[in-house]
Amino acid sequence: MNIIEAQSVSVRYGSIEALSQVSFTINAGDYVGIVGPNGSGKTSLIKALLGLTAFEGEILFQGKKLSDFIQRKHIGYLPQKLSFLDKRFPATVREIVVSGVYCCKKFPKYLTKQDYKTAQSAMELLGIDPLADRLIGKLSGGQQQRVLLARALVHKPQLIILDEPTVALDPQSRETFYATLSDLHKTQGVTVLMISHDIGSVSAYASKLIFLDQRLIFYGSFEEYCNSEEMADYFKEEQHFIRYRQN
Repeated sequence: MNIIEAQSVSVRYGSIEALSQVSFTINAGDYVGIVGPNGSGKTSLIKALLGLTAFEGEILFQGKKLSDFIQRKHIGYLPQKLSFLDKRFPATVREIVVSGVYCCKKFPKYLTKQDYKTAQSAMELLGIDPLADRLIGKLSGGQQQRVLLARALVHKPQLIILDEPTVALDPQSRETFYATLSDLHKTQGVTVLMISHDIGSVSAYASKLIFLDQRLIFYGSFEEYCNSEEMADYFKEEQHFIRYRQN
């Protein structure tokens, strides 16, 4: 079953085209890595999928328009960095995780005992329940990312979107995070869509890769990526361009 279908999606910022005519389909249960050079339109694509920027074309969720997708709260989102991750921010791990249920509540938005039980389950799932009463700012980078992942998962989304979630982590924390996400994907059946600058790491876990450079260069498995004529032609063009600039 298709969970996302992007049809000729383009994103412009004034006269600058960040993304041009990108089309792809993501099936339920896929783990898709979005890769490409800096400025290739990766974050613009994520913003379009989340309804955070204007775009041309069409984005469907299970055959329905993006507006219904957003309203149903079926998306969990983990940005690259959240502004509140300051050592002085006065919130505990439990408070951060349970705040993820607000997206599904109608006014008046107040927390119930069941919400806290759900948050407890999410913390246990990610192995951070012993940290529940600690301040978020007192945790390591790897622990903070687990907390934010629990927050993104607490309302049990069908799809989780991550924007370079390991960029600030050390190598060991990065691999631990990838392994945790992979285990969630396998055991919970969550569809994963993740931007990564590290194609080597993400390819070890993702079932498919999207390679962007303003346009869709490649979409398929890592094995297909390694043998792709499209990628071979793309890198030849890039090498030619670099030599031209150097001369």
